[in-house]
Amino acid sequence: MAVETKAVTVPELALADTDINWDRLDKTRFHIIGAILFTAQSALLHPTSVVKTRMQVAGSGFSHMGGISVFRHILKSDGIPGIFRGFGTSAVGSLPGRVLALTSLEVSKDMMLKYTEDLDMPEATRIGMANAVAGMFSNLVSCGYYVPLDVICQRLMVQGLPGTTSCNRPFDVMHKVIKAEGLRGLYRGFGLTAVTQSPASALWWGAYGSAQHIIWSSLGYTDDAAKKPSHMEMVTVQAAAGMMAGACASVITTPIDTVKTRLQVMDNYGVGRPSVLKTAKALLKEDGWRGFYRGFGPRFLNMSLYGTTMIVTYELIKRLSVRRE
Repeated sequence: MAVETKAVTVPELALADTDINWDRLDKTRFHIIGAILFTAQSALLHPTSVVKTRMQVAGSGFSHMGGISVFRHILKSDGIPGIFRGFGTSAVGSLPGRVLALTSLEVSKDMMLKYTEDLDMPEATRIGMANAVAGMFSNLVSCGYYVPLDVICQRLMVQGLPGTTSCNRPFDVMHKVIKAEGLRGLYRGFGLTAVTQSPASALWWGAYGSAQHIIWSSLGYTDDAAKKPSHMEMVTVQAAAGMMAGACASVITTPIDTVKTRLQVMDNYGVGRPSVLKTAKALLKEDGWRGFYRGFGPRFLNMSLYGTTMIVTYELIKRLSVRRE
């Protein structure tokens, strides 16, 4: 009886609980809890997205300012609503997309882990590879949904800046974009997003999976060992792995993100439809290679914090959603 009491009071977990597979989850609870917690997490990070987007737009007056200065300017001129422009659309619109992304991520990761379990390779490599493939597949699947949502949200974020079309609400943005360019206008930057963000997603998830496994191994934890991590150790290791993955991804993807943002929100490119090449040339002409890293500070902060908070939130959701036997 004394042994049972000790097991209840000491929060020890098997290392396997750091990577809960899809078949162990209560899917309904997983998506409901996920919707609530990820919306709260998005609210915390949305201001950095607004700052980053405004810094990347030509003629905004913000492109050569620091992130803190831009944040203060928005707060002074537009108040709290200014730093949360586009959040309502993003939060509500993301719900179906998140179900699609998380389901495809977990199912594909589970399949990859099963298909590679008999291969002769280091465990960290196998886990990293499974996470990378899952991250890429999930990104490709969800791009068709998220790119139009991204176009709408970013246009709301940059309202009032030179070179942008004046819009009031999400449906007004949709109406004006479709009227001017048809449905393809909502998919500005789709090819660039799919081709570049999918490898970036693979990099993020692969780095996270490998980093977490390496950290656990270096601390002396294995699935077979009697030594088991506490809840606090689990959260700390997952947060550290998420931060490292997010920081690496931000350095590699910021130039692509700058071009994509310009492509999605600017309308005054003169003759013809905006293209990736036109946008990149204009950026290079304005500010040289440094121009591709406009908004790098807020994006680095956003992706590092996002990597940490997202993965801690995500792993918590999975632990809360484990199906009771």
